[in-house]
Amino acid sequence: MDPRFIDTIPSLSYNDDKCDDEYAFVKALCMSGGDGTNSYSANSRLQRKALTMAKPVLVKTTEEMMMSLDFPTYIKVAELGCSSGQNTFLAIYEIINTISVLCQHVNKNPPEIDCCLNDLPENDFNTTFKFVPFFNKELMITNKASCFVYGAPGSFYSRLFSRNSLHIIHSSYALHWLSKVPEKLENNKGNVYITSSSPQSAYKAYLNQFQKDFTKFLRLRSEEIVSNGRMVLTFIGRNTLNDPLYRDCCHFWTLLSKSLRDLVFEGLVSESKLDSFNMPFYDPNVQELKQVIRNEGSFEINELETHGFDLGHSTYEEDDYEGGHDEANCIRAVSEPMLVAHFGEDIIDTLFDKYAHHVTQHANCRNKTTVSLVVSLTKK
Repeated sequence: MDPRFIDTIPSLSYNDDKCDDEYAFVKALCMSGGDGTNSYSANSRLQRKALTMAKPVLVKTTEEMMMSLDFPTYIKVAELGCSSGQNTFLAIYEIINTISVLCQHVNKNPPEIDCCLNDLPENDFNTTFKFVPFFNKELMITNKASCFVYGAPGSFYSRLFSRNSLHIIHSSYALHWLSKVPEKLENNKGNVYITSSSPQSAYKAYLNQFQKDFTKFLRLRSEEIVSNGRMVLTFIGRNTLNDPLYRDCCHFWTLLSKSLRDLVFEGLVSESKLDSFNMPFYDPNVQELKQVIRNEGSFEINELETHGFDLGHSTYEEDDYEGGHDEANCIRAVSEPMLVAHFGEDIIDTLFDKYAHHVTQHANCRNKTTVSLVVSLTKK
């Protein structure tokens, strides 16, 4: 690039401390990149399972979209929060396969399809794009519709696409991540998320931030998606309706809090450092999800399903360190960049050794509060 052109680009300045903090945290909110032992690509078994559970809803939604739009000759698909690795292409393949089979059934030519992969700019798109040639080869072998894959970096809490350009949107295990850590969590000391010991104010702060973020998400997508376009969204949620603070003893963030408190006790992490760290995450229940969708008003709920959620420790036995280590790697893959940004790199291995130990100590936990929520929506 001509250096004279670079000189004309305005620089971004983050003089304000608050802006600095927010930018650093958003930058850190990504999955562990690459394909190594601790990467998201190598530790996303749970996410793959969630995609499999949501497949019937995705197939039905895709068929309804094609028929309601009278079999358009061009389709634009968006995968929001695509992360990295092979899982990115599972839902896209199902959408393309469903369209191809349906078109064959009604004796119509399949449409050309644009597939836009979205995640935050710091996401490891390179690992994902390495799989594109294999994905295209699989489509060619199976005689599916033509597909063109693009990257669309940016927050899905901002506009990403031109108006009325999308036909179907898919997102799995991404929208429970908030745009930022809620404010007024000062009294939730020693916890990285809501627990039974948290004050009601913590729950209200998290719920309020989720309502703001998801409302904004729906409004922005309503501008980008065509009338009668569809969305299939999968969340990590909870099945508790009466006690908003209750999370089971083996909840993944509860175990992370316990592991960090171990490090505080051993003098490896300061208490103030732990108290200032909170996850930008919220696990809504069905009622909370429905309320936001209905209040925003742009989409109609077609289906809303609840499925079991299990990182795997229900199949472990006590003192099964290998099983505990598998779950620890799964949580490490989705949280390590944020943890490193706040606590530094030196504690990470020790932290997740502690985490694996806590998993095995809760092998008999059966009263699970965490579920997967799958919702299918139609643009009004």
